[in-house]
Amino acid sequence: MIEEINIKYEKVVLVGIINQEQDEAKSKEYLDELEFLSYTAGGEVVARFTQKIAVPNPKTFIGTGKMEEIYEFVHEHEVGTVVFDDELSPAQQKNIEKILKCKILDRTSLILDIFAQRAQTSYARTQVELAQYQYLLPRLTGLWTHLERQRGGIGMRGPGETEIETDRRIVRDRIALLKKKLETIDKQMATQRGNRGALVRVALVGYTNVGKSTLMNVISKSDVFAENKLFATLDTTVRKVVIGNLPFLLSDTVGFIRKLPTQLVESFKSTLDEVREADLLLHVVDISHPNFEEHIASVNGILDEIKCSDKPTIMVFNKIDQYEYEAIEEDDLVTEKEAKHFTLEEWRQTWMNTMNGNALFISAISKENMDEFRQKVYSAVREIHVTRFPYNNFLYPEIAVDQQEE
Repeated sequence: MIEEINIKYEKVVLVGIINQEQDEAKSKEYLDELEFLSYTAGGEVVARFTQKIAVPNPKTFIGTGKMEEIYEFVHEHEVGTVVFDDELSPAQQKNIEKILKCKILDRTSLILDIFAQRAQTSYARTQVELAQYQYLLPRLTGLWTHLERQRGGIGMRGPGETEIETDRRIVRDRIALLKKKLETIDKQMATQRGNRGALVRVALVGYTNVGKSTLMNVISKSDVFAENKLFATLDTTVRKVVIGNLPFLLSDTVGFIRKLPTQLVESFKSTLDEVREADLLLHVVDISHPNFEEHIASVNGILDEIKCSDKPTIMVFNKIDQYEYEAIEEDDLVTEKEAKHFTLEEWRQTWMNTMNGNALFISAISKENMDEFRQKVYSAVREIHVTRFPYNNFLYPEIAVDQQEE
């Protein structure tokens, strides 16, 4: 007899804004992503609220009228959590909590919460804890307002120290301790990377939930955790892979996301080191997502930040089995052709055609075009290997023969 498991989701309301930087369509897309983040964290979105506002209100982020509307909905439907799509200042969070009288999160704290849930190893947990403390430090006043009183009494006169300052000092000490701990682990991991020998290193990079872990499982015949949720993988996984007669190291890294909190970029430095030290990047893209081009731009932006944008890269457009497009009727002369109207073949003829053949269209789930994928990766790894070890190819006779033929 199979027992039914009832998962209780927390009721969540989302709040976003529409301004010059993000129009209505962009705001909707960000809220779609925020809803997926909320679902991943264990929340059920029951409503969305957006407001057109040129500049966010410095006190409450949104206007008074919209805040009243949210308050009425929250208390009528017994909603426990309200999530804002942009990062709130400590003052804004404090003011909004006073008005709505419920738990207030922003995108950053939601992502941090997911990371805390997903962290499996002590290293990942340390990284997440550091990011959480860095986020918490400026918000301590919003959490312990009653601690602002100055200590007094016999033996306590003089400059003294407020309790909130004590709390801040404790948090700062904890941050310093975690940073030292991460430095020690980073050195150990750098030594491990150095001990992997002279094998060519390949790293899977891409937006979160594009199928990197699934692809890793297919290529390496391993069992890396993969799930249709954001940030299913936090810990970097490295596997030795052999294609043809050529071995190389393949690493699966944490997924990127728009508006990625700076605290996470800093604390996940070692994870990004796998990308920095890679010889070849496989940039995996979910081509079935309507905004995959923006996802590519976001990933490229982060690669640029960590100075990896000039590395040899193969674009791997995954999930072709899920790709759908809207056909335009032949006699329809009014509708302007947009990205959603392109077939896969038409996409191949766009900017992807200028990538010197470094664009692949596959499905890791249904294993479509995986032979072409393996051949392309083999050729790229072989080229790096031959360039690096021109006189040591006796290890791989086939490579040596090919080199002589050339």
